[in-house]
Amino acid sequence: QVQLVESGGGLVQPGGSLRLSCAASGSWISINSMGWYRQGPGKQRELVAQITRGGTTNYADSVKGRFTISRDNAENTVYLQMTSLTPEDTAVYYCSTSAITETKLGTFQSGDFWGQGTQVTVSS
Repeated sequence: QVQLVESGGGLVQPGGSLRLSCAASGSWISINSMGWYRQGPGKQRELVAQITRGGTTNYADSVKGRFTISRDNAENTVYLQMTSLTPEDTAVYYCSTSAITETKLGTFQSGDFWGQGTQVTVSS
């Protein structure tokens, strides 16, 4: 299993910046990708940014040019640098990973794992 813990959320004024961190722990064979999702008030959960094992990144159109995702493979940590924040960015941000793990039967399986989320509030 993979455990994910997010940190770095908080209250920031419009135009401000925040840096979120997600630390992975536990056991796995391989982490294929890590990403950030968010769910704002009255909204559905959406993908914000994703980074693959090879370093390829993918961003939601709404955050392109403002958010940057990066990963420290050695420390099993993924980051989300957020700039030019707007009230529309207010949401609970969740870290997620797609990983290959070993079952009790000794076989491999793929699965998604989620953190508990960190609140980001953008308001004056």
